[in-house]
Amino acid sequence: MKLKILTLFAFVFSWCLTLSAQTVSVKGTVTDESKVPLPGVSVLIKNTTRGVATDFDGKYEIKANRGEVLVFSYLGFVTQEKVVGGGNNLTINVLLVEEAQQLEDVVVVGYGTQKKENLTGAVATVDAKILDSRPVSSITQALQGAVPGLNFSVGNGGGELNNSLSINIRGAGTIGDTTSSPLVLIDGMEGNLNTLNPQDVESISVLKDAASSSIYGSRAAFGVILVKTKSGKEGRISVNYNQNFRMSSALLQPRMLDSESFAYYWNEAAQNAGTNLPFSDEIIQKIIKYKNGELKDATDWNEKQRNWNAYTQSWANVDWFKQFYRNNAPAQEHNLSVSGGTEKVNFFFSANILDQEGLLRYNTDKRQRKSVVGKFTAKLHDKIKLDYKTQFIRIDDNKPIWGGPLFYHNVARRWPTLPVYDPNGFYKEGNEIAQLEGGTSFGQEDEFIQQLSFVITPIKNWNIHVEGNYKTKNIFNNSYALPIYYYDNNKKPVVFPFGGIGLNKAGQTYVSEYGYKSEFYSPNIYSNYSFSINDIHNFKLVAGFQAELNKYRSLSASRDGLYTPDVITINTTYGDNDNVGGEKQHWATAGFFGRINYDLAGRYLFEFNTRYDGTSRYLRDQRWNLFLSGSFGWNVAREDFWKSLGGFTEHISTLKPRVSYGKLGNQNIKNWYPFFQSMPLGASNGYWLINNQRTNTASAPGLVSSLLTWERVSTANFGLDINMFKNRLGVVFDYFVRKTEGMVGPAPELPSVLGTGVPRYNNTDMESKGFELELSWNDRLENGLGYSAKFTLTDSRQFVTNYPNEKKLLNQPWYSGKEDKEIWGYITKGIAKTDAEMTEHLAKNTPSWGSNWAAGDIMYEDLNGDGKVNNGDNTVDNPGDLRIIGNATPRYNFGLSLGADWKGIDVSLFFQGTAKRDLDLRDVYFRGANGNRWQNAGYVEHLDYFRPEGTKSPFGPNVDSYYPRPIENSGWKNFEPQTRWLQNGAYIRLKNVQVGYTVPADITKSIGVTKLRFYISAENIWTYTKLTKIYDPETFGGAWGEGKIYPLSKVVSTGLSLTF
Repeated sequence: MKLKILTLFAFVFSWCLTLSAQTVSVKGTVTDESKVPLPGVSVLIKNTTRGVATDFDGKYEIKANRGEVLVFSYLGFVTQEKVVGGGNNLTINVLLVEEAQQLEDVVVVGYGTQKKENLTGAVATVDAKILDSRPVSSITQALQGAVPGLNFSVGNGGGELNNSLSINIRGAGTIGDTTSSPLVLIDGMEGNLNTLNPQDVESISVLKDAASSSIYGSRAAFGVILVKTKSGKEGRISVNYNQNFRMSSALLQPRMLDSESFAYYWNEAAQNAGTNLPFSDEIIQKIIKYKNGELKDATDWNEKQRNWNAYTQSWANVDWFKQFYRNNAPAQEHNLSVSGGTEKVNFFFSANILDQEGLLRYNTDKRQRKSVVGKFTAKLHDKIKLDYKTQFIRIDDNKPIWGGPLFYHNVARRWPTLPVYDPNGFYKEGNEIAQLEGGTSFGQEDEFIQQLSFVITPIKNWNIHVEGNYKTKNIFNNSYALPIYYYDNNKKPVVFPFGGIGLNKAGQTYVSEYGYKSEFYSPNIYSNYSFSINDIHNFKLVAGFQAELNKYRSLSASRDGLYTPDVITINTTYGDNDNVGGEKQHWATAGFFGRINYDLAGRYLFEFNTRYDGTSRYLRDQRWNLFLSGSFGWNVAREDFWKSLGGFTEHISTLKPRVSYGKLGNQNIKNWYPFFQSMPLGASNGYWLINNQRTNTASAPGLVSSLLTWERVSTANFGLDINMFKNRLGVVFDYFVRKTEGMVGPAPELPSVLGTGVPRYNNTDMESKGFELELSWNDRLENGLGYSAKFTLTDSRQFVTNYPNEKKLLNQPWYSGKEDKEIWGYITKGIAKTDAEMTEHLAKNTPSWGSNWAAGDIMYEDLNGDGKVNNGDNTVDNPGDLRIIGNATPRYNFGLSLGADWKGIDVSLFFQGTAKRDLDLRDVYFRGANGNRWQNAGYVEHLDYFRPEGTKSPFGPNVDSYYPRPIENSGWKNFEPQTRWLQNGAYIRLKNVQVGYTVPADITKSIGVTKLRFYISAENIWTYTKLTKIYDPETFGGAWGEGKIYPLSKVVSTGLSLTF
């Protein structure tokens, strides 16, 4: 018995000794790359529930067995694993790398991810820090200049709060009946970059060539922008709050002339034209006295002050740009996110509100965006994972109903002599302020998104994805116009003599309402499988099916005669001027796709894609097409011979030439039902009466083209990737040739006896060529100073290779061989300084237009030697004296970002610009007093006009001027397209500068805060350009003329980021 007891005791004792020898105490500190301790880092023993978290100093201590694996995870950082080694007391210090840096090594591509080193197509990625750090209202504002080949334009909306920047990749891809916009996918579903909360974004990939984007089919003919939003991570719950407050002011507004200079300028223009002078000596004296403060009122009461006469019979001194656009318009944004999870379940929640006020001084000019998103991931089984996302976005826009293109035109043509107020303090008739406050548009847009997916893993490395995506959008707009008044000398209101928008008589009121609802469905099922043979031959296979259905309907109604402004609805109107309309449309696509990736030990890289696509927009026989693409890359730096070369080659870790070619179809034509014949109908619009009523009418239906089909877009891409000096230096270069064939062009001309319209068909081709360059440097010194630089450069040109303009007429938009945005014009010698010089010039160079040529006029050159200056037959073969003198395509677009951080202080600068662009600016905005007096104004630049020696002008002589002598209503006499008026549109702009400070963790830990950062930021604060100061180099749009749009803003903001 004693023997049994002793044996049992010995066994237990030896087991305890063995156990004590295996269990050890592990200690350490977890920091980031700046050596800042990270509190709250999860330290778990892999495949167990045993774990601890680091304290406020980043320290931890845990009991573990030798050979077990410690998992270090923290939100926003890459998870690391460490094996517990020998010894009884171990110290394992861990440096965690931010996830944004790791994302640069893994790129999101079509239906999967790819290591950046294995990419063979033209794919660019965006550092999420760009979006986190810049206080912008939309992602597009932050992306401008950040990705080579990704181009943005403000269009006719300018800096309006609700304006969406237009986007293209590698320039215009089509001139047909389709769009060049890329496909934008947010978490795998089509989305809108302008409504997405930038702080929800984790990564962005831009697929630029056909080989990269072809897997997405017909909607991706001109590239794809893939956005991945943030998700929950394994680890403790983390809460982040971001807030910023912004002040916006108008950027680069024209400088209006003061009233005295304006009066002299326009009087001289009228005198040169032989017309009545707009300003009498009496009015000019009043202008001078008003400027000097000797007169209180800028107008008086008489009938000459009515309507347009107020311009020449008043003596104010108003800068209308400063009057209509204010400085320091406030905005504020708040963002709260909560995330966390375990090995089986994680979540992410985000709420954002952005409240902006615009630059308009009068009425309301506001926009508010509210966004809530929730993401949930659960491991239902070892082989089944569920992902669910729900999101709601609401946008409210309030703005004056008069604040459109005509208003921007009116601001530009208002004379400084027109006063803001009449002598009684009411708004003066004719200055738009009363109109702005006489009507408002209220718009609301709601977007609701639901995404559900299952990932099934039958065996290792084989995943089956089953996804369902649904999005609905609802838009409602209510607009109204109220009576507009001015006041007489007795302060009695008088109905404004001009009608409101869409109205035909003064004092009329109206209400307009519009409703829109769209639904988008997209089920996807696809599978990917990866495997290796002998750890050398690596394969990735993807195959699947995708479908899309988009449908919408709208309803609009308006009626005049509002009973009361207290209840503004259609139901509270009584007029006879009513309109009702509505639409109902839909489109659908479907596609089968597949991809094969193969690499041989990371040296030789192959990719092949196929997509069999169908669309609802063509006839049945034209709906389906097969599109193929392929790419190849060779990482020379991984070859044995490269390593044996020694020397400088040791510093090169990646040297990868690559080539790709692919073809895609583009089905995004404007008409969703081009195969249906439609018969135009009219109600009560006939030319005869039956029973005293006008008859209804019907017109012959248009013909349908049975051959209308896809545009075909093919891209050849040649690239080179280089990484050097332990990946601190990165170089990416791409050269591409893109051909768009079978664009939908104009219909051929047929005899009118046909009796109906001729259908359009695929008869136009174009070609694009260009390159992209990206240089980047990232490093951190031993003293903790981190610094980085990134430079991007891109250029592209587009040529029409086939167009139905056989005579190559220059007054047609295109001809075969034309380069997009080329400028034809005359060569000019200069401005004649004397009448004798002009007479001598005209003897051999007589323009076919204009008369009364004299000193101060343009001298056009005769180039073909016939003694005349004209456009010949106005064709490419006989252009007369016209020549290609420039091109308005923005060339060599670039971006430069610089950054540094040290001991919690961070500084960043971002420059963006265009190195070459010609602009043919001859609109009234540019010409000044050479146009109609009621459509033009006058700016400081216009005073640089020709004045001969001995002039009586108060400005003195100016024979070396930029502008010719002003001649009111002279048309295009001195402003035919010509070399003199070509402006240099190149510019560089400091888009953002930011300084931040992160409070040390040992200070914030006392209040339970993990990270606290303060910053100050400024947008658009400096611009260099040789362009005339009348224009902003980014705003050449305008429905009523070049540059006549809502101005861009320079923004100064302060904010904080708080994590606990």
